[in-house]
Amino acid sequence: MLLYRISLCKRARDLSGTGAKLFGGRWNSIGVPMLYLAGSRALAALEVLAHLTAIQDPEDFCIGVFEVPDKSIGEIEKTFLPVNWNSYPAPSVLKATGNAFIRSNQHLLLKVPSAIVEDEYNYIVNVNHPLFGTIKIKEVKSFIFDKRLY
Repeated sequence: MLLYRISLCKRARDLSGTGAKLFGGRWNSIGVPMLYLAGSRALAALEVLAHLTAIQDPEDFCIGVFEVPDKSIGEIEKTFLPVNWNSYPAPSVLKATGNAFIRSNQHLLLKVPSAIVEDEYNYIVNVNHPLFGTIKIKEVKSFIFDKRLY
């Protein structure tokens, strides 16, 4: 299956999970490496816009298209999440869930609901999983946000 990520161009081919490890995220604590990928190009764009700061040049981004095997996917259903799961900042139980996913090493991917767009999904990638090496970078190209968006 194809998954997407928009990042600074200099990091577009970096699949190490270092960014998430250094800064943490909705689904991981600082110190826990993982990749965040989106189920669509549009969702990838919205995820970046939600975190874009005034100091970042929105013209220095690239979109990466990744071919990821779909035979090792866990899933978090919204019905199992707390009522405020999509609030900002995220409830700490989400970090604990993502951290446990990485520690268990049971699946390559964890399908999680988007906090930004209802009925859309992001995918957390376990960079320590044995299937991680099978992820292929299909394409990396410049991604320009329409100026009306920022």
